[in-house]
Amino acid sequence: MRWFRSMSLVAASVLLGSTLLSGEDVAGPDMSGREWWAHVQALSNDSMRGRLTGSDDYLRAAAYVVEQFKSWGLQPAGVDGGFYQPVTFDVQRVQAGQSSVSLVSGGEVEPLSLGEDAVLGARTPQLDHVDAPLVFLGYGLHLPEAKYDDFDSSAVPWKSLKGKVIVYINGGPSDLPGPLKSYARTVPFMKALHDAGALGIISIPTPKSMDFGWQRVASGASQPGMRLAAAPDAADVAAKHPALADYHDPMFSATFNPAQAEKLFAGTGHSFAEILALADAQKPLPRFALGKSIRAKVVTEQTKVESPNIIAKLEGADPTLSKEYVLVSAHLDHLGVGAPIHGKTIYNGTMDDASGVASVLETAKRFSQMKARPKRSILFVIFTAEEKGLLGSRYFAGHPTVPESAIKADLNLDMFMPLFALKKLHVQGLEQSTLADDARKVGEAHHIIIAPDPEPDRNSFIRTDQYSFVQAGVPALAFKFGWDAGSPEYKAWRAWLAERYHSTADDLSQPVDLAAAAQFNSFYADLARTVADDPKTPHYLESSFFSRFEKTR
Repeated sequence: MRWFRSMSLVAASVLLGSTLLSGEDVAGPDMSGREWWAHVQALSNDSMRGRLTGSDDYLRAAAYVVEQFKSWGLQPAGVDGGFYQPVTFDVQRVQAGQSSVSLVSGGEVEPLSLGEDAVLGARTPQLDHVDAPLVFLGYGLHLPEAKYDDFDSSAVPWKSLKGKVIVYINGGPSDLPGPLKSYARTVPFMKALHDAGALGIISIPTPKSMDFGWQRVASGASQPGMRLAAAPDAADVAAKHPALADYHDPMFSATFNPAQAEKLFAGTGHSFAEILALADAQKPLPRFALGKSIRAKVVTEQTKVESPNIIAKLEGADPTLSKEYVLVSAHLDHLGVGAPIHGKTIYNGTMDDASGVASVLETAKRFSQMKARPKRSILFVIFTAEEKGLLGSRYFAGHPTVPESAIKADLNLDMFMPLFALKKLHVQGLEQSTLADDARKVGEAHHIIIAPDPEPDRNSFIRTDQYSFVQAGVPALAFKFGWDAGSPEYKAWRAWLAERYHSTADDLSQPVDLAAAAQFNSFYADLARTVADDPKTPHYLESSFFSRFEKTR
């Protein structure tokens, strides 16, 4: 383990760097906000070079986190008596300059421009070559449990999908709950593709659901994709938690620029404008053959990398409840160094998610200084490879370093966004479990409104690490500063997404409300304490679709 052998040297260099950073002037009167910001600075300054999963830069950031945990007397809870849980990944880089994609219709070949028309996916193993008919499957949702299935209609029956490449658009009908639509984009989708014998997918985002413009999507295509390397116990994990199953079948994958998507629908009797209008209105979509094929040559470079999760423990005080755990978590990785935006190549990840890691650190410090320990034990877990598809948390959920049945809740942070005064929090998973009661009680004490996600079609429910625990049957929440539609706070949020999300502009120069961050950290620590001290075990509501996963634990 190359990274483990170099940790002592790395730790020393990081600590020296953090001393200088913590001495920088930080605006704002609140000392706890200043201390939080000092961690953010240490983790997302340019010397950390964006903390790409498995990189030396990520390992230096990991060493910083471990040194903080050690300084507060927290116990290591990784593997082999340490703070780390190493995770191995298969890495795929798509060589777009050596690859090609064309549409073929009636013997006519129409070359597509990679970057302008479409980008090739890097997360799932790509087929070297594909020449297959295209079929449009509406939203591409496979939810037989909810009596909804785009994969099996009278127009396009299930058995006809073998050997095809499936085209679908983001979103779903209004009568399906947002979290359920998001869930259908994960393992159920991959399993349906596998079972149907499809050769690949082309997704079309709707402009309404995109966090930023196509140019940013195209520039991000140069990023390496990752997936969990096949583990010896993968079949056992999948048998116990089908929602955590991994599919390693090679499959063509691409994302099509919605501004160019009429090319896919030409000659079908339908237009993309028509399909988009229906999708924006969350209405049912037709399914039909597109009357053309995709012909592609995909050149990739395959490697492996190892990168650790970081786990620390605070032992609970209750003789019985201390054997149970509440997770306080965030992800450390970001995008590293990539395509330049406005002349800058370092993707610092200040909000995403140095801010969340800093809050976990501040929460760990606060708990370590309490005279009375919580009744349940607290696990402070910092995940790797979130940006590659929640992979670090997915691995931990399937391979926990404490007894799996003892994990009772996860409270996760991923760019909680202290851009303005804290009046409301939007909480992922709020409608699913009894954790909502704790969140609302603590929110009321802090004069914070607790509300569900107002934008479910952004699929945020499946885009943060709490979702890995949902799939494993653990009640889980994730948090972001809230807003009212059309308000200045909403405009600030949307502007941040458009200008800074997954951009080099998510750096230390952006405006941050330190007092609001400190207020949130106080709420967050109090919520963790409340959940840890509650004699009742958190559980999913019977009305929640996800309660079925809790029953497999």
